Amino acid sequence: MLHIDKGNTMHMLYDSESFVVVHMLPDAVQATASRQALNDTAPAVPQLARHGFEIVDKRSGKEVYLDGSWAEMFQEQILAWQRDTPTQEEVEDALDRYAGLAQNPVVVH
Repeated sequence: MLHIDKGNTMHMLYDSESFVVVHMLPDAVQATASRQALNDTAPAVPQLARHGFEIVDKRSGKEVYLDGSWAEMFQEQILAWQRDTPTQEEVEDALDRYAGLAQNPVVVH
């Protein structure tokens, strides 16, 4: 399932014949807290702003969403790619390993 949330900003990082990688960034948490404060008399509860990555395997029609520690590990992979400038084959091989985690079919809604 492609995660499209009004509370996130999406950045396309990679698009090939086999894969799409999207970085999901939360919008400013402060705006949400301000809206909650106006609607509630109780103090707004802070929310953890977390980013994640969605990897879509176009070949299988499945996707995996990485967040938490998985997202941090993938971010390290991206930083390594920026330093080392891998070939497309190396990038695709790495994405294929992550795609092995994919269980969810891609659904557009």
